[in-house]
Amino acid sequence: MKKLLTTLLLATMSLVLAACGANEESQKQADNKPKTEENSKDQAKAQEEQAKKMEEMQKKMDKQKIEKDKIVAIVNDEKIKGEDYNNVLSQSQMQFQQMGQDPTSKDAAKKIKDQTIDSLVGQTLLMQQAEEKGYTASEDEINKQLEEVKKQYGDEKKFEEAMKKAGFTMKELKTQIAENIKYTNYVEKEIKIEDVTEEEMKQAYDQYAGQQGQDQSKEAPKFEEVKPQIKTQLEQQKKQEKLVKHVEELKKNAKVEVKI
Repeated sequence: MKKLLTTLLLATMSLVLAACGANEESQKQADNKPKTEENSKDQAKAQEEQAKKMEEMQKKMDKQKIEKDKIVAIVNDEKIKGEDYNNVLSQSQMQFQQMGQDPTSKDAAKKIKDQTIDSLVGQTLLMQQAEEKGYTASEDEINKQLEEVKKQYGDEKKFEEAMKKAGFTMKELKTQIAENIKYTNYVEKEIKIEDVTEEEMKQAYDQYAGQQGQDQSKEAPKFEEVKPQIKTQLEQQKKQEKLVKHVEELKKNAKVEVKI
């Protein structure tokens, strides 16, 4: 399957670096703590319980994964395998956790499974269309985006460290970047949206200002100050809605078989 997982790759790499940084910071704090606190039995017990809970949650989430070579769906004769499913599944699980929800509950597990399949099928259909229409990624485009990715890590050493710990090769990352560029170019040129109107922006602002007004400690910024951000958000929202409709249209003429 031609994957659109550049964002996921980068997110995973970021998590690796964040974990390393957190461990280093924790060690520094531990070294600076008074002996009485360092030897606190209550604190040690709390940390142990938290680690146990995290380990148990990870085991439950891992049970939702499937064999990497198992075919989970076939889209117009293109096979989607378990490895791709598990990658997107992990991203969905993280999103549920960030929203304070248990991704292993019965209802959440079903939603995550359906969401993961829908995402993979939609990505595959869009990439098939991009290739059919001749969208490509030049070497210059790939290298330019690769440099942007490296900048996120400060220096080459940290970037290479993240790549190594996350288990990604440079060839794999460049392939993902190329696929992402093709996808982005296709969406930008093929999915057209209507211009955001002044009225739409004011309606969005009024809703935002009303929410801010409920908190006496916060004062909503003036409309003109946040107008550019509101416009961008509404454009992204319209693009996403149009993209969902586009995928639904593609599904009507596609042969999709879900195997799990």
